[in-house]
Amino acid sequence: MTSHQRTIRRSIHCTGIGLHSGLKVSLALKPAAADTGIRFVRTDLGIEIPATLKHLGTKHALQTTLVNGAASVDTVEHLLSALRGLGIDNVVVELNQPEVPIMDGSAAPWVYLIQEAGVKELAAARKVLRVTRAVTVEKGDKSISIFPADNFKVSYAIQFDHPMLRSQKKTLDITETSFINEIAPARTFGFLKEVEMLRQRGLALGGSLDNAVVLGETGVLNPLRFDDEFVRHKMLDVVGDLALVGHQILGHVTVQRGGHALHTELAAELLKNTESWTLVDAPEAIGQRVAVPVS
Repeated sequence: MTSHQRTIRRSIHCTGIGLHSGLKVSLALKPAAADTGIRFVRTDLGIEIPATLKHLGTKHALQTTLVNGAASVDTVEHLLSALRGLGIDNVVVELNQPEVPIMDGSAAPWVYLIQEAGVKELAAARKVLRVTRAVTVEKGDKSISIFPADNFKVSYAIQFDHPMLRSQKKTLDITETSFINEIAPARTFGFLKEVEMLRQRGLALGGSLDNAVVLGETGVLNPLRFDDEFVRHKMLDVVGDLALVGHQILGHVTVQRGGHALHTELAAELLKNTESWTLVDAPEAIGQRVAVPVS
């Protein structure tokens, strides 16, 4: 983790299809000044939407949505995950439709675009959010917590009623290298039996075997990139959703059967509990032990 804020060195453009809308989207990543954060701009409406919890929409069963008045942007989590994974603090994301393109269903294309644009270190110091006291959100058999830690770590466990997904779990220290190699390539996934139902609801209109892992009754319809690609993708999602906190995080996130709503609820609960964290300069955060309060 660098001690200074970062943006991209030059603008870069791409086009793609919205997973749920099926619409063709033109998107550009542009450099931004220090302390401006990640901001989406709907160029068709001329409205800016900061990537913060204040602008979190209510549609977060299948994706994370940001809103500002009449403008919204769906499916922001994979791009946010790549930006956070590569340590980009400030960037402008311009797009002409209400959904970020799904690309191949992972964060790998976004990693490629950021690397092609280049990374620029800014003069301003980076503040990181260091967790000092555990925060937990529970919803029935689903739970998510964040604990004090010297780095950013994610432990995730999933269970589905499917022979390939009875149980998967993984723990990983999230560094730029581990994100690029172990998390970014993991694609979103869905169940063949649910596709028609989703499309009747106006969802997954852009979904295909080119941008998602699809599970049939007993197996997958397209080859996996990892044996545990499913849980890796959930880790990708939580990294992106927690980017809405607005700072790089030092803490250990543990999740049982999570999803976008649970991820963003933890982000909100964490920010609300101001006694559970502190903002420090990045150099102060590296290598320091965190004393865990006894309650």
